[in-house]
Amino acid sequence: MVHQHGDHHDIPSEHRRHKPGAWLPADHRIHRQYLAEVIDAVDSKSAASDSSSQQQLTPALREFRDLIEGNARVYMYFTQMFDEVPRKPPYRRDPAGHKQVRDYDHMLRVLNHIVTRAPEWTATAAAMGVVGVPMCAVLDYPMGTPSGHAAFLDPDVNKALKKVLNEWGKYLQTPESASVLGDHATGWFGETGRHDLLQVANAPYQSNHSFEEMFACDPTAKHMGYKSWDDFFTRKVHDAARPVASPDDDAVIANACESKVFNVQTDARLRDHFFAKGQRYSLLDMLGHDEGLASAFVGGTVYQAFLSALSYHRWHSPVSGVVRRAFVVDGTYFSEPLFEGPGDPDVQEIDTGGISVAQGYLACMAARAVIVLEADNPDIGPVAFVGIGMDEVSTCDITVREGQHVAKGDELGMFHFGGSTHCLVFRKGVRLEGLPQVGREENVPVRGKLATVRK
Repeated sequence: MVHQHGDHHDIPSEHRRHKPGAWLPADHRIHRQYLAEVIDAVDSKSAASDSSSQQQLTPALREFRDLIEGNARVYMYFTQMFDEVPRKPPYRRDPAGHKQVRDYDHMLRVLNHIVTRAPEWTATAAAMGVVGVPMCAVLDYPMGTPSGHAAFLDPDVNKALKKVLNEWGKYLQTPESASVLGDHATGWFGETGRHDLLQVANAPYQSNHSFEEMFACDPTAKHMGYKSWDDFFTRKVHDAARPVASPDDDAVIANACESKVFNVQTDARLRDHFFAKGQRYSLLDMLGHDEGLASAFVGGTVYQAFLSALSYHRWHSPVSGVVRRAFVVDGTYFSEPLFEGPGDPDVQEIDTGGISVAQGYLACMAARAVIVLEADNPDIGPVAFVGIGMDEVSTCDITVREGQHVAKGDELGMFHFGGSTHCLVFRKGVRLEGLPQVGREENVPVRGKLATVRK
């Protein structure tokens, strides 16, 4: 996540076109304008309603409110986190002139607005864009405070959040959620939506495929044939648009996800300080505290890359081999590392990198799927795929079973909604040549060549 520093008065008169495919829009006014629109809608509805805000909440959010108000520890966290947001620009006000989220009651009402509809594009006076992780936008500042850090690590809070996200996920699978899949100005198939989806999808190969050439759909049907928002989000890609790299050469490793490289680390340790600024990978924590499993990768290489909300979100096998392990690890949903210690709200800064620079930490803390493959190529041996949910992108859906043989490029599973990150872990001694360089701007295409293994 990227926090925008600077108050509303210091936005330049001209701006660059937002660059699609990032975690949040590169033109941060879209992010801030989105918050202003949601808060205004929530506050207007509350002012016009005679019923209490508690009665208006979804069942899962009512349970969340009951946890906050019925548990002294959680109540303290959710009261203090908003007080700890720095009392200075840009944290104090949003573009509409009021605090982004004032307290936990306001937070619950704003979240209620978000989880009762599907994500949609937003129009600003100067540009259009999409906020792919709207909950993250709401919690951006409070989750970076000391109390927010404690709250979003709390097991009871994460159980409550899981219910909220599952409830939203069920709505996103309904026909009603497909209403945003139109060609209207703020629809996903409107001019801006289609343009940005295709710009992100075509960039890796510098191709010029249309949407129907890239993705499985029915262009003659309503909503392009997608039955729900989730059906659209988990859309399949055509084999011709994403061919498997060297399908008959087991020395070539295929990319598991359509993703932008974040980090490459060699000599990974069994246990390391993933919560410090270096965020070194801690294999035992990443792989569900299974020491027998994690020990097979000590001294090996970890490759990590992230997916944006506009990217293709299914996972594919990097190698041909047998699925030895496949399981989901429960974890956090909105936790980010507290790199800066507690301080006076008058002077404290919240890390401007947020979740986007915390992906190493999330590999050990967030809800995630672990799939371990025994490659047919003995020079590779075991390979671990770790699919990591970031923020509301918490549903990791494994579609293979243990003991199954998969070919390179076959589907392993998928993320449901939003942006996310993943790791590939190789054992010590595997010589990887040609891994993408950190800093590469474009996604590496899914099933395309990731690296070559040398004897």
